[in-house]
Amino acid sequence: MTTLTPTTAQDAAAAPQTSLTPRQRLVLVLLLGSQFMLAVDFSILNVALPEIGRGLGFSLANLQWISTAMMLPSAGFTLLFGRLADLAGRRRMLLAGMALLAAGSLAGGLADGPAMMIAARVAQGLAAALATPAALSLLTTSLPEGPLRDKALGLNGTLLSAGFTIGAIFGGVLTDLLSWRWAFFVNVPVAIAVLIAAPAVIPESRGVRTKLDLPGAVTVTAGLLTLVYGVTTAGQNGWTDPAALGWLAAAVVLLAAFWRIELRAQAPLAPVRVLTRPTVTWGNFGGLITFAMESSVIFLLTLYMQQVLGYSPLRTGLAFCGIGIAAFAGGLLAPRLIGRFGTRRVLACGLLLQGAATLGLFWLGSGGSSALVLLLAASSAGGFGHISAIVGYMITATSGLPDGEQGLATGLTSMTQQVGITLGIPILSAVATTRATATGSVLTGVHTALLADAVVVLAGAALVTVGLRRRAN
Repeated sequence: MTTLTPTTAQDAAAAPQTSLTPRQRLVLVLLLGSQFMLAVDFSILNVALPEIGRGLGFSLANLQWISTAMMLPSAGFTLLFGRLADLAGRRRMLLAGMALLAAGSLAGGLADGPAMMIAARVAQGLAAALATPAALSLLTTSLPEGPLRDKALGLNGTLLSAGFTIGAIFGGVLTDLLSWRWAFFVNVPVAIAVLIAAPAVIPESRGVRTKLDLPGAVTVTAGLLTLVYGVTTAGQNGWTDPAALGWLAAAVVLLAAFWRIELRAQAPLAPVRVLTRPTVTWGNFGGLITFAMESSVIFLLTLYMQQVLGYSPLRTGLAFCGIGIAAFAGGLLAPRLIGRFGTRRVLACGLLLQGAATLGLFWLGSGGSSALVLLLAASSAGGFGHISAIVGYMITATSGLPDGEQGLATGLTSMTQQVGITLGIPILSAVATTRATATGSVLTGVHTALLADAVVVLAGAALVTVGLRRRAN
């Protein structure tokens, strides 16, 4: 019989966990499944918007509100709900989000007019704000910091990116073969399954005993809502529109007030010491860039395929398969690359590859097999870089923080994701529209917007490299 000396016992206790327990596997499947479904929900309606508009009587000018009605609450409330998950219990917030998602999806599928559709999308946005940071913080606190957590975050990033892509494919298939209403109905049984399984599989987290920073919560939520609304209004009406500029100015004032409140609050919603950590700051900056610009690429390529190449929604969706496959491969490889080269290099190189691939799309032509080959090759390379950057930023922005602040950390990463998705499309849509109107060519407008996209991503890669290198030094 072997007897452990005190030193040997301590070494065994300190040894890193190398494999998942059966319970951890169940938790991981459930949490990753919920994250995947939420990601699908963001993109599944993109190629179906014209059909929904015709079916429910939306004007062309108001069609964007089907997307914006979900994006506004998901971006505005994510940070608040992420912190509430720390205080009130993460499983409780996940279940509340799933219940609201089921209700909102059912209402969307049954919608008989614009008002009911907008209300359903708002409910889905609030559901995403509730469930996304809760699920991600449950994931990070279920596994010790290190290779296992990195691998789980890699899978999460894979499913997140694949979800956006598969959502576009699935939306095209459902719209062409059945009806756009099934893009809503498919969520209901999945959400119900999570509601049934989660209480038996996932233990409730212990709440942090502190008061909610109500002034901070109000100002940051209002600031994010006005920021997203201002950018969306500017994208629709132009960047010189007085109303859009007013909303953007209000956002600056509210977010500045939030920062001032956090400096003085006894129990801040988002402690400044966390917000100013280089890993949190530059990790989330990289995440903002990769999400904002890749979502714009998907939008611009959809515009290109349908209005320049004349593709149907189904064919458009299938053309994104390459991105989905590349994203899956990137998610599997990114944790290994991080283990070998470090998160800073993987995040920066992921952005660099995404930017270079987007630059390659600048040479898309008006038709022919060469255009399709370039589109598939460059978009797939960009998808691989994008998912590598996602995994890199999630690990960077959540590492080194205690379990009691993981809801805040994942709330920040989720907010970065939602705000990036929301901001990128209106900005580059405005660039494409302005240039297309001036030249009379949709292709020229798409080219200009893709060039702007690539410049932003490449500049972001350089800034992240410098910012995280200073931290390392």
